[in-house]
Amino acid sequence: LAADESVGSMAKRLSQIGVENTEENRRLYRQVLFSADDRVKKCIGGVIFFHETLYQKDDNGVPFVRTIQDKGIVVGIKVDKGVVPLAGTDGETTTQGLDGLSERCAQYKKDGADFAKWRCVLKISERTPSALAILENANVLARYASICQQNGIVPIVEPEILPDGDHDLKRCQYVTEKVLAAVYKALSDHHVYLEGTLLKPNMVTPGHACPIKYSPEEIAMATVTALRRSVPPAVPVNGLAAQGKYEGSGEDGGAAAQSLYIANHAY
Repeated sequence: LAADESVGSMAKRLSQIGVENTEENRRLYRQVLFSADDRVKKCIGGVIFFHETLYQKDDNGVPFVRTIQDKGIVVGIKVDKGVVPLAGTDGETTTQGLDGLSERCAQYKKDGADFAKWRCVLKISERTPSALAILENANVLARYASICQQNGIVPIVEPEILPDGDHDLKRCQYVTEKVLAAVYKALSDHHVYLEGTLLKPNMVTPGHACPIKYSPEEIAMATVTALRRSVPPAVPVNGLAAQGKYEGSGEDGGAAAQSLYIANHAY
């Protein structure tokens, strides 16, 4: 469960229901999520916290961390500090937050976090992602992963390729393969223990403005192919996206235009 919304993201969410974005209202919102009964144990293995959330408590004074752990669910923490412009590129970005990360991870570990998440963002256009952006973001992810492992925290690596633009499916698959290859090259260079990492991948999809309509099967196959070509066997499969398992959302559960292909692939 991704419950790592920043203060700014929570402002947008709460404004939709006319609620002021105060720390107390954010706490109450998260309390609703975390106070669900034990049936959620079968559905959720981990919860990603935001820094603020890690130190909040429910109405009875019980820390949210303990509430989650008592359900047998693992607590994680978002540790990046957002994207910033990457100089010398055409509007590309890198992710900040490496400064002081080791100290923060050590404290988060003491406070109950067992895994972390870091997101880098790349975009597809005629000139992007550039070699500089790919290399920079790959090395940032690798440095983050290394620091996490030094502090006993499992790193989730997320090199997200945005679906914006008019690129076709083949272009997205190509870029995804190149980005993942660079990421795992960097992880190897930084001596990261791959079996102790997780990958949060993006689906390989055409850009939102692409005029070509692809079937769910084509999208699933492009995604699985990219992962098979780029992700080392040592890396555990993480999440439904990596497995290619997405449930149909059409009226009959099988409408091709509104469903996602279910593919039980073994790695």
